[in-house]
Amino acid sequence: MTAPTVSAVGLTLSHRGTRAVDEVTLRLGEGVTGLLGRNGAGKTTLLRILATATPPDSGALTVLGHDPSTVRGRLEARRVLGYLPQNPGFHPEFTAFEFVDYVAILKELTDRRARHAEVRRVLDAVGLAEVRGKRIRRLSGGMRQRVALAAAMVGDPGFLVLDEPTVGLDPEQRMRFRELIAQAGEGRTVLLSTHQTEDVAMLCRRVVVMDKGRVRFDGTPAELTAVADGRVWSSAERHPGARAGWRTGAGEFRNVGDPPAGARLVEPTLEDGYLLALGGDPAHRAAA
Repeated sequence: MTAPTVSAVGLTLSHRGTRAVDEVTLRLGEGVTGLLGRNGAGKTTLLRILATATPPDSGALTVLGHDPSTVRGRLEARRVLGYLPQNPGFHPEFTAFEFVDYVAILKELTDRRARHAEVRRVLDAVGLAEVRGKRIRRLSGGMRQRVALAAAMVGDPGFLVLDEPTVGLDPEQRMRFRELIAQAGEGRTVLLSTHQTEDVAMLCRRVVVMDKGRVRFDGTPAELTAVADGRVWSSAERHPGARAGWRTGAGEFRNVGDPPAGARLVEPTLEDGYLLALGGDPAHRAAA
């Protein structure tokens, strides 16, 4: 069995008396894993721990064999991971090339010629070769996100941590970004935090659902969809006992929850399974 890229055991972090991350255990291997959860579920805090930006209160973590709890281990881990935070913090007067070059310097690529070749490589990889000399303030939102992804990919990291990379993008930009993330997941480990269940359905071989700091589900997208088997039905009116219900474009209500006898069941989606997983027992998880 291939050793996991990332191994996290019992990670816990409290903030102002609340456990933002509560005894989280994960082992991540090659490919794209989706991380779903409500706002405040603990996703960003978990990503910051895995990216070595925030130390946990307790628990053990290794990233490609390095232990970030030590100074040396933390430095070594940061050399082999890439992190795209939710708010990258661009300097608007930097060009795309200058911003990525700055990140490359922080990642200790000291040889100027080799570093510039690497900056050009990652900007080419995300389709920004033609605008690398353009100031970031003049780039579209989608292009700025691609600049941030290029910066995360400097040094060809084995582990990429992406926090809401498609937020605010239009459908065409999101399709382009999906393509880039799928390519990034070939031969490396990618952890993608998102609110978009369709991104998970399109990209991920595995999905983790968090709520209130805990993992509520860990399995494949198909297994998460199967959580809603027999629990989605159509009716002329919203059923009062449904966990969720809304009128569709066809004029009928789609209900999610425990159906009444004789209900007209419909095919569930990943989003249906996700809604139901949030209300489930945190101890009940699908096999990864």
